[in-house]
Amino acid sequence: MKTVRRLYFYAVAAISAEVVLWGVVNLLRSIFGSRRFVSGVGAGDLAAALALILVGIPIFAVHWLWAQKTSSREEEERSAGVRAVFLYGILLGTLIPVVQNLLALINRLFLNVAHLPTTRALFGGNQSWADNLIAVVVNLLIAAYFWNALRADWAQIAERESFIEARRLYRFGWLLCGLWMTLYGAQQALSYAFAFQTTTLGGAGNATAINALVFLLVGTPIWAYTWSVLQNALGDSDEKESYLRLGALYLLALGGVIVFLSASGTLLYQILNQTLGDRKSASDFLRGLGGSLSMAIPFGTLWAYYGKHLNLQFAFDENLPRRAGKRRLYIYVLSLLGLSATISGTLSLFAALIDFIFERYPLSGNLGAMLATPLSLLVIGLPVWLTNWNAAQIQARADDEVGDHARRSLIRKIYLYFVLFAAVIGVMASAGTLIFTLVNAALGGSASSILKSVLIELTALVVFAVALGYHLLALRADGSARADTLAEKQSAYRAAILDADGKFGEALKAAFAKRAPNIAPTVVNVNADFPADLQADAVILPGSLAVNTPENVEAWLRSFSGKKLIVSDEAAGVFWLDDFERAADLSKALAEGQNLRPQSSKRMNSLWTYVVYVAAALFACQFLAVLIGLGVTLLSGGF
Repeated sequence: MKTVRRLYFYAVAAISAEVVLWGVVNLLRSIFGSRRFVSGVGAGDLAAALALILVGIPIFAVHWLWAQKTSSREEEERSAGVRAVFLYGILLGTLIPVVQNLLALINRLFLNVAHLPTTRALFGGNQSWADNLIAVVVNLLIAAYFWNALRADWAQIAERESFIEARRLYRFGWLLCGLWMTLYGAQQALSYAFAFQTTTLGGAGNATAINALVFLLVGTPIWAYTWSVLQNALGDSDEKESYLRLGALYLLALGGVIVFLSASGTLLYQILNQTLGDRKSASDFLRGLGGSLSMAIPFGTLWAYYGKHLNLQFAFDENLPRRAGKRRLYIYVLSLLGLSATISGTLSLFAALIDFIFERYPLSGNLGAMLATPLSLLVIGLPVWLTNWNAAQIQARADDEVGDHARRSLIRKIYLYFVLFAAVIGVMASAGTLIFTLVNAALGGSASSILKSVLIELTALVVFAVALGYHLLALRADGSARADTLAEKQSAYRAAILDADGKFGEALKAAFAKRAPNIAPTVVNVNADFPADLQADAVILPGSLAVNTPENVEAWLRSFSGKKLIVSDEAAGVFWLDDFERAADLSKALAEGQNLRPQSSKRMNSLWTYVVYVAAALFACQFLAVLIGLGVTLLSGGF
């Protein structure tokens, strides 16, 4: 209930704060900026600004004052994850406009120096210096206020987990912002350099170079500083184990490789097309290569740099199976990309050769242009698939614990079944089209180029069938692997169940039969003669027995050096809790006269942590989708 209340108050406070902020900005711009109110001109802008301010101030004051009052009274409110996300979100919402307006101001200044129209600026081309300075000053003032509130919270809170997660997300937000500006500036600068400009810097068409320089000057320091802060934080073990950091490195490395491979494919296509097919002039050909190189170089650097740091992140985990599992996702994503390009290239190559046989294209003409696309896909996709798939197979064939985990891993299962699904669909589609073509021709339908159509569909059927059969064999090999290290370890593991009434032991044995069939637990009735020589690696006992243990069993438990697992049962008045907060909450409920029921201990340690991770994952998916779309655009444009 409190979480819902916090969400309401902080959400309204955040929205109303932005309303007031931009109302003040627009009001000052109406007075001093380019939209100055003079004799009725700009009356609409002035009225809108005043409306935002008059509506936003009271709403913000009510909700923010409530948040401040409750956080000053209760430690739980001050350290709440919702408050942490609100404060860091407000900082992002105010400081990013500061960067954008400084970018616009510097961009127009450089364009003026180069004697180019300021309207060519990527941001704020129609604004004035007063417009930008007003936005910078107002946003900085609001940011300073909430920064002080955030510092006060950091100085007073004891439970900092939610604030640490929100700060980590805040830093990675700035990292992506600075990195995006740096990559865009580098791409534009390389595009300008490869365009072989012959005019002077102040000539028309050179605004691209100015914009690129400004983006590099603003974005590179933001990226470098934020990344250094994140790297310096690695002294904390929590930072090394952060899944948000791991996800961000996955995003950067995979995003870099996707765009790099797409740009490299386009580059190779242009070279092959120039060699085998459509011959362009030297200047046009070099400009086309420049466009692909301007994408391949910065994103290839991004892949190499953050791919290295991703491997270092893997190495932080000392648990070998878990470390291999983290690396596994990266390998299978690249393997899937390479396999998709390989199959597409193979199908296109067969189609081009069949067309050549039936249409008799000249080798230096249309055939050359048709071969450029499949050869580019094969040259790029086949090495990527072979390299990563071989690495995955070596890991899965290992006769040890890591290999057994690899064969059982969910990521590998998803990959194999997804490929099988796609291959089955491909077989169905090609077989259906093939049958349709033959039956249609037999019934007297259109028989134009029937042999060519049959051959194309037949080759597609063979390609998909080969992919289906190969991956089906890999899946069967996983299932029939004889070196089952984990099963052997489980069979040798000795578990003892201490039981007092017979029901607990039977219920637990049924759970073992379902969830751990290789472990055969020994059930010992503590009310009978307790075997003093009982040998076990782990002992499992109900909570009621743990608080009311017979003397002979208690003496044995004291001398037992293995693991003790206590399971909550229906003992009256006994409740096993996960953490201190749960104990405090239930004590408060008891004080209020509420009846408690035994509950499962399966509860999230920090609900807001998972909310933050979901938000980060959604942002990461959106960012990755932009990169994938960029790569697809490159492919479709080049091919």
